[in-house]
Amino acid sequence: MSRFTIAFVSVVVLACAATVHGEVVIATVPVGNPGNTGELSGECVPDGYGPCRECGAVDYVYNIGKVEVTAGQYAKFLNAVAADDTYGVYSENMDLAPHPDLYGCNIVRTGSSPNYNYSVAGLWTDQPVNWVSWGSAARFCNWLHNGQPTGPQDLSTTEDGSYFLNGATTNEQLLAVVREPDATWVIPSEDEWYKAAYHYNDGVTGNYYDYPTSTDAVPNNGNPEGDTGNSANFYDGDYTVGGPYWRTEVGFFGLSDSPYGTFDQGGNVWEWNEGVLYGSYRGLRGGSFRSDSYVYDLHAATRRAREEPNRGHGNVGFRVTRVNCNNNNIEDHCDIDCGLPGGECDVDGCGQSQDVNGDGIPDECGACCGSLGGVGCLQLIENPCGDSGGVYLGDETVCEGDACPIPTVSEWGLVVMTLLLLGAGVVVLTKRRKPSTA
Repeated sequence: MSRFTIAFVSVVVLACAATVHGEVVIATVPVGNPGNTGELSGECVPDGYGPCRECGAVDYVYNIGKVEVTAGQYAKFLNAVAADDTYGVYSENMDLAPHPDLYGCNIVRTGSSPNYNYSVAGLWTDQPVNWVSWGSAARFCNWLHNGQPTGPQDLSTTEDGSYFLNGATTNEQLLAVVREPDATWVIPSEDEWYKAAYHYNDGVTGNYYDYPTSTDAVPNNGNPEGDTGNSANFYDGDYTVGGPYWRTEVGFFGLSDSPYGTFDQGGNVWEWNEGVLYGSYRGLRGGSFRSDSYVYDLHAATRRAREEPNRGHGNVGFRVTRVNCNNNNIEDHCDIDCGLPGGECDVDGCGQSQDVNGDGIPDECGACCGSLGGVGCLQLIENPCGDSGGVYLGDETVCEGDACPIPTVSEWGLVVMTLLLLGAGVVVLTKRRKPSTA
């Protein structure tokens, strides 16, 4: 038994199942350098497996999940849309107790349709979800795209959004599904996934590491060394973590991130991507805790893994990507067109952002915010920093930066008038105060 197993088992007795509701927050990292070139991956390169293809070239900025989607996050999704689970986004294999040999993530369903309820216990909350098919992952993305609504699985919740599914459940139907032009939250394309995992993050280059731990050196599985900065959860003569967990909590190897700051793109669970392999399967990348080919599944050249899109597995999960809907290579939170409903600068849900001072930069991201919702802007008033480059901090008299302007004559007049009025008020109060009798 590994030392990680001992640590986990010692705590599991304290865990109790809890129904999970509420908003799902997806932590993402930006992947820039639009226009980088790709590299060949597959059997045409040394150490490669699977059909050959150039991977990793992406000509737009996007954000990718920092970690895999967790059991806790997926259980919130289930409680929002799977009271009757029309299209089977829950798998009974997720429940560990009836099938301990299937490596379930311990999401438990209780009740009966149309009143199903879902819970996940203690330490399992931050384990990667598994037994999710490609189709169910697409429905999760649609739910995020639509603002995480609650209700039956229909066009307003899971069946439209980033992908038009409309009841698609067969392999043939799911293989025909494509990303919609206005998609926001998506399953990563193979190129998006590959770039985030292996690219050097050194500009518009074609430089890639062999492993998603920012190195060409073969990783270790952390047992017994712990996180060395080049560690991942995979089988290497012994498991990183034994039963019942098998998988590490997402982000467990906190020193072993990719150049863009993602975790677990090597090992833990295979991750779905949008690619189609051999005409009949959706692609998987990254290897898992039980990869029987050891570390080779983590290698950039490995493209062999695939599965039918209506099936899940105990060693398969997913992460999500947030794409820029107008593809203008400006990160959404700093984009004049925003690109995302509910974005930090968004006004109309994928349209014009606030730009009161007219500098072409969204108020939240500009040097002079000038309106409610900008950096430090607490009141809907004109920014006293003007167009100088200073940043208004929410106090009408304070600007941050060396370029804050000297007030004009009219502005000085307002200041003097304000001071005179305040002085007059003090005089009146003084005259009305009764003499002290002490």
